[in-house]
This record gives sequence, C-alpha cells and structure tokens, in this order.
Amino acid sequence: MSSYQSRLANAVQQRGALCVGIDPHPGLLRAWGLSVDAVGVEAFARRVVEAVGTEVAVFKPQSAFFEIHGSAGIAVLERTLADIAEAGALSILDVKRGDIGSTMDAYAEAYLADGAPLAADAITVSPYLGFGSLQPAFDLAHRHGRGVYVLARTSNPEGGQVQLALCGDHEGSVAQEIIDSAARLNAETGQNAIGLVIGGTHADLGCDVGAFNGSILVPGIGFQGGRIDDLPALFGAALENVLPAVSRDVLGSGPDAGALADRVRSLLAIGF
Repeated sequence: MSSYQSRLANAVQQRGALCVGIDPHPGLLRAWGLSVDAVGVEAFARRVVEAVGTEVAVFKPQSAFFEIHGSAGIAVLERTLADIAEAGALSILDVKRGDIGSTMDAYAEAYLADGAPLAADAITVSPYLGFGSLQPAFDLAHRHGRGVYVLARTSNPEGGQVQLALCGDHEGSVAQEIIDSAARLNAETGQNAIGLVIGGTHADLGCDVGAFNGSILVPGIGFQGGRIDDLPALFGAALENVLPAVSRDVLGSGPDAGALADRVRSLLAIGF
C-alpha cells in the first residue's frame, strides 16, 4: 500500500480539502425520520456516503455513535468503512484511543492492520498517557501505510486546561510538546504519517504549527463555530497541511441527497 500521506495528497488534489464527519447522532437520526437503532444508523451513514462519496476526499465516522448499538452498530461501521473505500475516498476513524503496552498493541491491530474488519486509512488517538505510549499505533501505521492523528489542541474549550499547561521542564505547553514530538517522528521516518488534531474554533491556537510536516485535521468547523474563511489566519504557513472537518453543518442538510451534495459543493467552493 502507498503511504497515507501520498494517498491523502492525491485525494485532496482531485476532490479538494474537506473531511465530512459521519456522526449518526440520535438527534440527526430523528431529524432524518430514521429509527434510533442500528437500522437507522446504517440508513444514515450509508446514505451520506452514497450522496457525496465521489465528491469528498475524506470521511470521518465517529465510532461512538455506532458503538452504542452494540455488535449490530459495529457491523454497520464495518460496512460504512467499506462503502467509503469503494467510493474512492479515505477514512479517518474517530476513535481517540490511547493506552499502554499490550492494550495499545490491540487497539492498533484493530484499526490499522491490513485485513482487520475495522481497518481505516487513519485513526485519531489520545496522547495523554504520554506520546511514547502511542508507539504501537505509529509502528503499525508506518508498516501498513496508514495514518494516525494525535490530539494536540482540540476544539472544545475545556481542552486548554490540559493542553496549554506548561510541560514539565520544557518551556512550551503540553500541546506544543505533542506537536514537536509528532514532527520529529515524521522527520525520522520520512512518511509524514503522523498528523495532528487542532480545533478550528480558537481565536488563537496558543501553539505553533508553522513548521509541522504532516496532515492537520481541523474539527469544529460549522456547528461549533469555526469557519473555513478563518483558517488562513489561524494556521498561516501550515495551511497547506490543513484538512477541515465538517459534520453537522453538512449532515443537517439531509436526508435529501441533492441537498447534502449542494452543501458539500458550497464548502469546497470556499477553498482557502
């Protein structure tokens, strides 16, 4: 398999820099006239991919909204990931896993190993047991040409309590240490498979991503108040690495497939 960075660059070049979240939230299911169960989740998720799967570069299914429906929901997630791949788009599975030792090994195998039922092109991970605890995910991503997005400066306002705290003996913040650690690993491997999650809801990031050498997933666009128009000022020199993620602002246009496609096209037309 080619590297995640090259596949992402190719998809963005062909379809534009936009990641559409697939969040089958109970409120959205009801708004679409669907049942709040695995059947409704399947109709919702697969309709989104069917409507815009050939126009969007990347989809980001939120695992939690599938998991709440047990094994049936997980089976729907497997089929949704297959639909995304069939549409020629990439998948970032939003699972935010983070643990140590054999448990992290198992998480990595579940989402990043070739042939795993829930394998995605990339996943999100949490580094708050220490950046080094994520090494099993990094190793498997590099081995199988997949990506890992590390939470650094998240879109929620509570995140700053931890992420902007000073990092031990270092002069910078916790978030900056994560950013710098990811950049060093990318430089060492040459794959640039390690990305960051940096929210687009802040007036000031409070950290420096100007020299970062991987993809930057930017949630919080739309419903949470972030705007694509603000990304150039917010990310500066790193803008070419930015992948804005929009969920409810697109999903709220459904269930009509034409309306979903129109909303995606309007966001792509803004560009940056």
